[in-house]
Amino acid sequence: MNKTRIALRLTRHKVGSLTSSMPDLKHPSSEQLLGFALTAFRTRRLCLEFVTNAGWGHIGGSFSEAELLACLYQGILNVDPARPDDPLRDRFVLSKAHASPALYATLAQRGFFSEERLFSYCRIDGLDGHTQRGQCPGIEYSGGSLGTGLSYSVGLALGLRLADNFTSRVYCLIGDGECNEGQVWEAAMSAAQYRLDNLIAVIDYNKVMAKGKMSDLMAVEPLADKFRAFGWTAIECDGHDLEEICLAFHRAKYLEMNGRPVVVIAHTCKGRGLPEAEFNYQWHTHAPSPAQAAAFLADLNRTYGRDEKFSRTLLAPKDGGLEAVVTADLA
Repeated sequence: MNKTRIALRLTRHKVGSLTSSMPDLKHPSSEQLLGFALTAFRTRRLCLEFVTNAGWGHIGGSFSEAELLACLYQGILNVDPARPDDPLRDRFVLSKAHASPALYATLAQRGFFSEERLFSYCRIDGLDGHTQRGQCPGIEYSGGSLGTGLSYSVGLALGLRLADNFTSRVYCLIGDGECNEGQVWEAAMSAAQYRLDNLIAVIDYNKVMAKGKMSDLMAVEPLADKFRAFGWTAIECDGHDLEEICLAFHRAKYLEMNGRPVVVIAHTCKGRGLPEAEFNYQWHTHAPSPAQAAAFLADLNRTYGRDEKFSRTLLAPKDGGLEAVVTADLA
């Protein structure tokens, strides 16, 4: 049992803003690590709530990125919810935009918008299933077709340089399955060609795609060596170990400003925290029933030593939600 999980069992803590209090990413305090851990836990709990409410959503890929997003938004990214368009802010691009539930939940906890808004997910005039720039504060990129986020991020990073903005960084979170897309490697070549050391790509390497294991469908190994061959600095870490994540981002942000873009390959587990969903492609796109969601929350509480409850009574959508609509269209 790691130190973070022990701390979660011993205490309760209110998650707050940690960005301004974390100048040393290499040696985060136990209080900061606890804040990150609770953000990740509550991201998973909130996702269960509003995905169940919507009858649609991507649980697996949202749960695998929870710790990465918690560390980024609670300590690493230079962002301010009160000034979401500050020209000196860091930019975060979720290329795997279908995993928007975890990003929405993290943004709400960081104060970009209310948690109540999460329950508009996949509803008319609500939060889209894939991120849409301008729909709510904190969203930098409109996603949908996979493999496009890194190209967009290259453009952002190059634009910042042309504007003589040497403060901001661009972070792009990419799914491992996306690395099957040729556009990812075209963007990787461009980033190296233009020496974009203000660009940090993050691979959520959860080993599972929508229809099966990466190793069975389209293996990407040796992934780190591929990026190095394309002119990048590659750093690998355990994508659920908060200290390893902080150390990797400290190195990426402060120690590798040498004319090469950086990729952090985070080894993660799809559906992390839910025994039924871990490494299970059937939970790539699926919404739990209210009864399943309650059982999943019990799993999360048991895994992380919490005793939290949902904020409201969960009810399946009367129309079956988006999942029922899509299933009917495919029938």
